[in-house]
Amino acid sequence: MKTDVQLQEDVMKELQWEPSVNAANIGVEVQDGIVTLSGHVDTFAQKWGAENAAQRVPGVKALAIEIAVKLSYGAERPDADIARSVNHVLRWSNDLHNNSVQVMVEGGWITLTGFVEWPYQKKNLGYAICNLMGVTGLSNHLKIEPRVKVEAVKNDIEQVLKRRAIASVKHVSIKVNGAEVVLTGHVGSWQEREVINHSAWNTPGVQNVINEIKVA
Repeated sequence: MKTDVQLQEDVMKELQWEPSVNAANIGVEVQDGIVTLSGHVDTFAQKWGAENAAQRVPGVKALAIEIAVKLSYGAERPDADIARSVNHVLRWSNDLHNNSVQVMVEGGWITLTGFVEWPYQKKNLGYAICNLMGVTGLSNHLKIEPRVKVEAVKNDIEQVLKRRAIASVKHVSIKVNGAEVVLTGHVGSWQEREVINHSAWNTPGVQNVINEIKVA
């Protein structure tokens, strides 16, 4: 177990090591493993980077962010301009459904609502937006909404099995409950079982797979 002093030193070193962050104006306090970052930075991207850097340090139990974003001269932009930039990011993200994400900007603070299909889409949008000029904060309220259908899962599995020239999926039952897929039935080998399991996991929208397939 690290002491609070050791943890403080490790977080400060991680902040100094992170090239996207100017750690000169960031203070670090630690109490019972809970890290508080304070001070100010020039961009929201630096605040984001400082938060991610602190989270990488082993031993951090919780993180409180009290860093203020003080935009440098010339970096401020009207909310309407920031909103247009965010909409450009959304339009250029070809893996998003049309109009699935809504944007609100107030005082440079961006709020995202709506849905995406994958966690990586939510993460990538946040990263892209935090680097826009004039942004002071981000509330990413996007939900992960699955669009899972039995037919889609079954088709994905059958296509993989076909490509790998192994048995069909006719002895496997596929049930979908929201974002969860339940696989039952039997196959002739562990290879088939693992291929089916992997294929189910790779179907867009699937968040959990319960594999009860038996090897006959």
